[in-house]
Amino acid sequence: MPMTTVAFIGLGRMGHGMAGRYLDAGFSVAIWNRSKAKAEDLIARGARWAGSPADAADGADAVVTMVADDGASRAVWLGQDGAATKMKPGALAIECSTVSYQHALDLARDLRGRGLIYIDCPVTGLPSAAAAGKLTLLVGADAADLDQAKLYLAPIGDVVRHFGAVGTGTVFKLINNLMGAVQIASLAEGIAMAEQAGLDMNLVAEALATGAVASPQVIRHSKRMVARDFSGASFTAALRHKDADYAVKLAESLLARTPPVGRAAVEAYAHATAKMPDDDEGRMIEIVSRPK
Repeated sequence: MPMTTVAFIGLGRMGHGMAGRYLDAGFSVAIWNRSKAKAEDLIARGARWAGSPADAADGADAVVTMVADDGASRAVWLGQDGAATKMKPGALAIECSTVSYQHALDLARDLRGRGLIYIDCPVTGLPSAAAAGKLTLLVGADAADLDQAKLYLAPIGDVVRHFGAVGTGTVFKLINNLMGAVQIASLAEGIAMAEQAGLDMNLVAEALATGAVASPQVIRHSKRMVARDFSGASFTAALRHKDADYAVKLAESLLARTPPVGRAAVEAYAHATAKMPDDDEGRMIEIVSRPK
């Protein structure tokens, strides 16, 4: 039986570890990224460097992408040198990027029109989870298509949540990331208030992380914000703003009125992105903590 071939496109903080998981699992792996420098260690481990997404996808049984946004997704799938131009009929197109709901539906339609199988598969988890194959996969797909894709999902995730048809995985991911934006933005404001009021900040961090408002986001960011320790950055303000904006646009299409809390979070992140687009989102504390 020939070795199963996977093309992996997008080697950012998450994608790099995910691509490595396919090598660990014994797949034949072709990789492409805008910057080849991020691929050097994967090449040394046996991955084939491709000159374009199309080159990576040529002959692949599955193509997996992990890129920044709708525009990048559209380019790597449907651009002049996009993966879809060389994929064989019946191959799996697995989109792990966080994209807008409408883009997921449009991309699924376009790829299905080319005889491909589309799996809507955004993920949750930190880069360390990506490298360990411990991501949670938020899937929207036909049940039969998901069954066919399981071989290619197993190396990257240990939990698969199948929400329904194509697009439903993206809907949940946008809800998840909008709620994260609300929590982190409000956490920054709360910590800034406590600092200006002269509270014992070590006690504040402990109380936030163990009290009724604790969540994984609060637990992770409260001590980092108090200490102003942003080492181990995993998610930028710009990416969170993009996700929250996609989520609010979806909410506006589904709900009777613009969601005020979501809109406020988008505005908070728009301000943070203007100040520090490529910095860790926890640095939002530095923007809101200036005294009156």
